[in-house]
Amino acid sequence: MAIDLQNLSAKELSELIALANKRKKTLSKRKPAATVRRQVEKVARAGGYTIAELYGAEIGSGSATRKRAATKKSAATRKSAGKVPPKYRNPANPSETWTGRGKQPRWLAAEVANGKKVEDFLIQD
Repeated sequence: MAIDLQNLSAKELSELIALANKRKKTLSKRKPAATVRRQVEKVARAGGYTIAELYGAEIGSGSATRKRAATKKSAATRKSAGKVPPKYRNPANPSETWTGRGKQPRWLAAEVANGKKVEDFLIQD
């Protein structure tokens, strides 16, 4: 977080200093995170649980930023579920089908615009 102090007025600087001092005072009253974590683990153990059971295995195993990055990475490298069979067929041209995913094909959009229902084009098994 970078604050451009050069463009702040004396009043704005005073307000910023007051806010910073207030935040510093609040932080100084807090117990260290490790101490609080030990207390929470102790209470969980007393109840017969672990932190992983209560909050999931990822809690406490690294920073939140790393967890978000790992989640994004796994989502990006995930493979598709495979080919989806078509659900809708164009009666005028049976080779034109649609799975029901993504944007409607032009032939179906034209038929719907003419008053037909999408369900009219369902492929009957």
